[in-house]
Amino acid sequence: MSTDITPDSMMVDHCLSCARQVESPNADARPEGEISLVVLHSISLPPGAFGGDDIEALFTNQLDWDAHPFFQSIRGLRVSAHLLIRRDGGCVQFVPFDRRAWHAGRSRWQSRQALNDFSVGIELEGDARPFTHAQYERLAQVLLALEHRYPHIEARKWVTHEQIAPLRKTDPGPSFDHQYLARLMAG
Repeated sequence: MSTDITPDSMMVDHCLSCARQVESPNADARPEGEISLVVLHSISLPPGAFGGDDIEALFTNQLDWDAHPFFQSIRGLRVSAHLLIRRDGGCVQFVPFDRRAWHAGRSRWQSRQALNDFSVGIELEGDARPFTHAQYERLAQVLLALEHRYPHIEARKWVTHEQIAPLRKTDPGPSFDHQYLARLMAG
């Protein structure tokens, strides 16, 4: 993993210094201010397409619902994530980490519900295909920065959308390599 970015240098006022900032209206105040969990997701819009502007348009309520037949199935959806990590490792931050993004939906982890209240949602641009080395490297850097900045996030602990909503969600899916990410984080 690249050592030119340290956890201390990555975070400024609850935002990543390495991320392009694009504000999403789909966010609000955290009820307790707690940040203690990271939820990993994956997304491609339209399904199977990478590199376009449709994910940003979805998270900012600007998606042209008529631009692709799939978009009719998500018409009117109001969602966001704190961060999107593109295939090339580039980042887009939609919601500062101290605010609540709308990413987890109906979900449960251990004995807790309403996970948006205390979690950070990170989307990886992807689908069933393997994620890129650049994505894993950036994700490891981001997770280390989050652990450093928010002490309630347990070290080397993250959950996936499929783990918190197993009857509804399958992302980031079987191509997500948990062990590889753990090795990168261990340095």
